[in-house]
Amino acid sequence: MDGTAFWVAAVIASVLVGMGKGGIPLVGMLGVPVLALVISPVAAAGLLLPVYVVSDMFGLWAYRQAYDRRVLAILLPGAVAGIWVGWATARLVPEAAVTALVGAIGLAFAANLLLRRKGGPMARPARVTPGLFWGAVTGFTSFVSHSGAPPYQVYTLPLGMPKAVFAGTATIAFAVINAVKLLPYWQLGQLNPGNLKIAALLSVPAALAVFAGVRLVRWLPERAFFGIVTWSLLLISAKLVWDGLRGLTG
Repeated sequence: MDGTAFWVAAVIASVLVGMGKGGIPLVGMLGVPVLALVISPVAAAGLLLPVYVVSDMFGLWAYRQAYDRRVLAILLPGAVAGIWVGWATARLVPEAAVTALVGAIGLAFAANLLLRRKGGPMARPARVTPGLFWGAVTGFTSFVSHSGAPPYQVYTLPLGMPKAVFAGTATIAFAVINAVKLLPYWQLGQLNPGNLKIAALLSVPAALAVFAGVRLVRWLPERAFFGIVTWSLLLISAKLVWDGLRGLTG
């Protein structure tokens, strides 16, 4: 983990993580793919997890007054269960298969939303059973490949939350998920003193990017914000499907 190419990719990845924690939709998911251009995806996921956790702290402060308690209360128990399943099956489930499945779910949902939407987000109540299910899928996919955002969006986008509440709820949910992931990642050997030192350096640009993301969320009109969310979900999901199928057939 050295050389110019590594550090350029690592800084870009950490900025993407920070912008995501600042509330810019889904860009944090791009951190692992960017860093995986220069190191293995598994090493990239392990290296960036502490960066996610540090960025979460700044995001929690920024959105400390903007979140939906009910959505968090429904999603998080399922997410913790999903993390446990991911830990228990870490050596059994092909990462490529999970990546393709996550992409397919997000792709179908975003396409359906774009075809049906005539205004802002569809306002639906936060129901418990779907929330527990999608929370579990979020926790599992986040554990496997830091790609929990698409299933999370499938549940939360139709709830019609204001953009600040939407961003803050996501920030808090993934802060909890990432904190829970630390122990199993350590147990699986994906965290070690070497990558923790590098992660500490990368946390600086990530933290600065959190506040840049917060400012952008405040500046963007509501309609534009949710349009970015939906189109980002569509494009990133398509990439996940491509990456997953390539991994399964390569």
